[in-house]
Amino acid sequence: MDVLYFAWVRERIGLPREQVDTQAATVADLIEELRAREDRYAAAFEDLSALRVALDQDLSDFDAPLKGVREVAFFPPMTGG
Repeated sequence: MDVLYFAWVRERIGLPREQVDTQAATVADLIEELRAREDRYAAAFEDLSALRVALDQDLSDFDAPLKGVREVAFFPPMTGG
């Protein structure tokens, strides 16, 4: 699946997107797989309260299943103004 990173998440990881081959059942499982890769991923996913996730461009939760999902995007909360 395609995994996209936006704003400071992209800055910490150093990539805007990547293709990930995963066996993760949920978003939380995917995050654990990514955290285990390298320190830069661990830093990006250190505080999940500072992150949001979208699955196939729909806002979702970290416990959401990944079955059938083609794209996962991680980004900080958006503010209005």
